[in-house]
Amino acid sequence: MGCVPILGGRMGPGGSRYGLEHHGIKNVARVHWNATTPVLYEEIVKRREGLVAHHGPIVVRTGHTTGRSPNDKFIVRQAPSEDKIWWGSVNTAMEPEKFKRLSLRLLAYLQGREIFVQDCYVGTDPEHRVPIRVITENAWHSLFARNMFIQIPEPEALADYVPEYTVICAPHFHAQPEVEGTRTEVFIALNLEERLILIGGTSYAGEIKKSVFTLLNYLYPQKGILSMHSSANVSPEGDVALFFGLSATGKTTLSADPDRRLIGDDEIGWDDKGVFNFEAGCYAKVIRLSDEAEPLIYACTRKFGTILENVAIDAETRQVDLNDATLTENTRASYPIRFIENAVLTGTAGHPKNIVMLALDAYGILPPISKLSSEQAMYHFLTGYTAKVAGTERGMGKEPQTTFSPCFGAPFLPLPPSDYGQLFGEKIKRHKINCWLVNTGWTGGAFGVGERIRIGHTRAMIGAALKGALEDVPTREDPVFRLRFPVSCEGVPEEILNPRNTWKDPEDYDAAALKLAEKFHKNFRKFKGQVPPEVTASGPVLE
Repeated sequence: MGCVPILGGRMGPGGSRYGLEHHGIKNVARVHWNATTPVLYEEIVKRREGLVAHHGPIVVRTGHTTGRSPNDKFIVRQAPSEDKIWWGSVNTAMEPEKFKRLSLRLLAYLQGREIFVQDCYVGTDPEHRVPIRVITENAWHSLFARNMFIQIPEPEALADYVPEYTVICAPHFHAQPEVEGTRTEVFIALNLEERLILIGGTSYAGEIKKSVFTLLNYLYPQKGILSMHSSANVSPEGDVALFFGLSATGKTTLSADPDRRLIGDDEIGWDDKGVFNFEAGCYAKVIRLSDEAEPLIYACTRKFGTILENVAIDAETRQVDLNDATLTENTRASYPIRFIENAVLTGTAGHPKNIVMLALDAYGILPPISKLSSEQAMYHFLTGYTAKVAGTERGMGKEPQTTFSPCFGAPFLPLPPSDYGQLFGEKIKRHKINCWLVNTGWTGGAFGVGERIRIGHTRAMIGAALKGALEDVPTREDPVFRLRFPVSCEGVPEEILNPRNTWKDPEDYDAAALKLAEKFHKNFRKFKGQVPPEVTASGPVLE
């Protein structure tokens, strides 16, 4: 599989008979069809897109966009999808004529250039997989697609391949806000009817991944499949666990457990058979990653085929420094999931036994771990409380920002949150799932006063919960949030299990807890009439 000059987008080695002319792409200088990882390495180095580091990973830079650009994402408003979309601050509308103008300019821009094509699938369950084509102007973005999505190794299958959806990523092409109606020169535009996603003005590879995730979040729930911003793993005995959480809450880190097999680290589907991974790769934050705390992910940062995004590198020795946040706190590693030595390569498993919701609580209020009723689980799933950490999105300051992100993934939900919440509630009740809320944030005070809960303690608590070791442990109930937490857990100091006890002044804790409870109440008002009354009533009290 390599690259050949083409005329009119005709198929070359490794290419599909469904040529580029179907996408309106013509007169390009060269097409690299489904190039392999070594070929892409050579192209990345030749084109000066990155450096090969010691031990073999490729190190790249994304320029001024080192995180997602959520305010630059658009969905084209047109029938029949427009009546289904959750329009508002998350999903901004783009008019069809403006999208057409943007796409025509982009197609003109690609003429005369070399481009890279990866034909692949998303969805590891063959029954639900979706064929996608990722077209990029950078070699390293093609490697990213190859890492993250499901490869097609058979030449015959590639020759007959027909994509259902197409992603075109051209970072060096910029929107014209006064013409296309965008906010800036950056754009991520989804046209559900034309089955086309356009990305430009940003080199941050996460936009490719998350735009495809947004697409699946539109398609799957309409088939009765719950699409989730979560990771999943499974014990040797077959007990599946789901981990919900936004970036920096520990979702990837905590699901990469040496004692359990990883199913997927970020995007999971749940159908009538069980759970399945959407991807074939991982996209992990690696700032201050250590071999001691996160050995499985750390090992992946030292492999040929891994992309290290915005990680510091010594130009002479080619040694990387995972502790260096000069460029961004949001340093990333993209690698095939098979690099995790205990991964489930089929990407499928049965129904979960446990669900863990991760909240990075910047106020130091929530217990480190608490057991949820089914009503509380649905409440906290729709609430999605956490704190965004500086660097994961553009425009953030140095301090974490408290946020309520429905379903722990609001930026990627094209449908109303209640659609996902209804599916979630039905599934946890039908399968009698144990649900847990875990605070991976602060204890002993708010951010700047208290300290971050140690990852070793969090691992011990989650491990005990998944093994059933907390079932017979006495619990106490927090009077404001009404969360029941264990009074003891092996490997964890008892004093940190009750957050009120970790504050110097318990009355300060009480006042801060009520303030946070008020924010919960104010946020949940938008779900009035959309959820059963008992779900609303399961939230915190204000007295």
